[in-house]
Amino acid sequence: MESEAACKDLRPRETLASRGTLMSTSDSDSGQTQPEAEGAAPSGRVPAMQRLLDNPFLLLFLGVVMPTVFYLIWGIMEVIQIPIAE
Repeated sequence: MESEAACKDLRPRETLASRGTLMSTSDSDSGQTQPEAEGAAPSGRVPAMQRLLDNPFLLLFLGVVMPTVFYLIWGIMEVIQIPIAE
C-alpha cells in the first residue's frame, strides 16, 4: 500500500502550461516577469484537418487522383450513353 502512495506522488502534475494558459517566466537580468509569446503552440492533439493540410505530398496525391477519378467516371458515363449501332 505504501508503494502505491509513493507512485502517485511521482506522477507529473498538470500545470497551467499543459492546459494552454499563459505562464510568466522570470528575466534573470532584471528579475521582472514577462508573459510567454502568444504564438507558442498549446500542447495537445493537432486537429485532423490541419494534419491533412500540412502534408504537401498528400495534397499532391489528392490533387492528381481526385480529378483523374472524376474524369474517368465522367468518361464512362458518356460512353455508356452512346447508342448501339445496328
